Amino acid sequence: MEAGTEATRRVARPEVVVHGVQTPPRGWLAWLTTTDHKKIGIMYLVLTILFLLLGGVEALIMRLQLAQPDGTLVAPETYNGLVTMHGSTMIFLVLVPVWAGFGNYLVPLMIGARDMAFPRLNALSFWLLLFAGIAFYTSLFFEPPQAGWTSYAPLSDNAYSPGGGVDAWIFMVHLTSLSSLLGAINFVATIHNMRAPGMSWGRLPLFIWTILVYSYLLILAIPSLTAAATMLLTDRHFGTAFFDPAGGGDPLLWQHLFWFFGHPEVYIMVLPAFGIVSEILPVFARKPIFGYKAIAVSSVAIAFLSALVWAHHMFATPTATVVLAFFMLSSFTIAVPTGIKIFNWIATLWRGSIIFKTPLLFTVGFLALFPIGGITGVMMAVFPVDWQVHDTYFIVAHFHYVLFGGSAFALMAGLYYWFPKLTGRMFSEALGKLSFWTMFVGFNVTFLIQHAAGLSGMPRRIYDYSDELGVSAYNLISTIGSFILGIGVVMVVANLLWSAKRGRKAGNDPWKANTLEWFTPSPPPPNNFDVIPRVRSLEPMKDIRREVLAEIRPVETVAQPIAPRSL
Repeated sequence: MEAGTEATRRVARPEVVVHGVQTPPRGWLAWLTTTDHKKIGIMYLVLTILFLLLGGVEALIMRLQLAQPDGTLVAPETYNGLVTMHGSTMIFLVLVPVWAGFGNYLVPLMIGARDMAFPRLNALSFWLLLFAGIAFYTSLFFEPPQAGWTSYAPLSDNAYSPGGGVDAWIFMVHLTSLSSLLGAINFVATIHNMRAPGMSWGRLPLFIWTILVYSYLLILAIPSLTAAATMLLTDRHFGTAFFDPAGGGDPLLWQHLFWFFGHPEVYIMVLPAFGIVSEILPVFARKPIFGYKAIAVSSVAIAFLSALVWAHHMFATPTATVVLAFFMLSSFTIAVPTGIKIFNWIATLWRGSIIFKTPLLFTVGFLALFPIGGITGVMMAVFPVDWQVHDTYFIVAHFHYVLFGGSAFALMAGLYYWFPKLTGRMFSEALGKLSFWTMFVGFNVTFLIQHAAGLSGMPRRIYDYSDELGVSAYNLISTIGSFILGIGVVMVVANLLWSAKRGRKAGNDPWKANTLEWFTPSPPPPNNFDVIPRVRSLEPMKDIRREVLAEIRPVETVAQPIAPRSL
């Protein structure tokens, strides 16, 4: 009987053979093979910060060359290569993919999902970005591109740029475009289909709104850039003449294709920054965001209008006046939804219980600097004004106030704000505040004076200038400011690196924040949520805290006084 039972047991429980890897990889291999959205997000952030430092070094070398008239630090060809490498790095390898880093880490957490919709596609997006950067910087070993980050034809054609630098630029553009396109599709699928129960469109965090709009803009704009880059490649190597007038082409076709991508690209780089500002302000003002619906709708309006204003980058080209007037008016119009956001952010701070922590300081710095870039942008939307300042340092100052004063300051605010969630540790508040003031002062010393230099006739994209131009003092001051700014950026990186190992433990929700990522431990587990909470309002963490307090608060029994008996 016992023998029969033992035989039955052997038949009922056959030996299970597991094929493949039986234990998960550890150490560096775990990062190289991961499909976890949080690890991919961290790798995005680390990679883009490395490229930010590289681009910053290139900028400092350029500023040293221009610190005094008749500079001889670098040769003209080297300077042109620095201009191209710096601009291309900051646009394609930093300010677009860094928001993919934030989005990868935060989107599933903020909407109550356990991962992105397509985890392997997510990993592919990161590796394409890495390979794009490697391919681009490999050109330093033979000949870097020298046609500027816009690579205008015919300067970028093989007649004027016969080396392989422009080809490396084209390769980088194709790989980063594919990376961004795949990432954008992933974000759209995730946000549309994987939101927590109860998270309707009217309860979606504003950062998620901006990532969604950012993704749709990438899907709209990238095909124009990749088409232009492919045409340039075939012009250079296969005998076509898309941009060569001698073969029936037109150099202005490049500008139209590039700027149809390029102006939505400005808002691709800025809209997620708007989302970060919209998340940080209500937390540190201790009050709800003012005008949630207006901020969300204005993000969509900006995306629509951004596709209608590309030719305001081409006011100096031979274009009919009626066309110039249309793009001038459309450029004025896009300032309206942006202004709505700024006034709503200020109203959020108004009469709030302000807590001045480092993330709020960088956010307020954004509010102080970005409108300067917006105001000068409206000025240049008047095409006779643009004719006067086109290709001067006034333009350089304008777009740095938009992209560095806007995007980069919001980037620093986001790094400090979500650092406790990424690492489980707090950063040094004193060093954080010092890094802010160093960056804020350095940035304004660098770029505010460039408006005056541009109005005085300082042209952009030149490696040398004469003392007779009268801009020597402007350039020296700008160079000093650039090194102060660089020290501030290094302080941020040093603070975060030191705090990741030695900072005090943060806890799950050190800021008493509003959105679902703070419901998870810090850092979150691989599955994000054991139980996905139901969303009942725009501020789900406040609801959760109220529910927890209601459960743990003891029932209070109040003793009623006994009235004295009358004698």
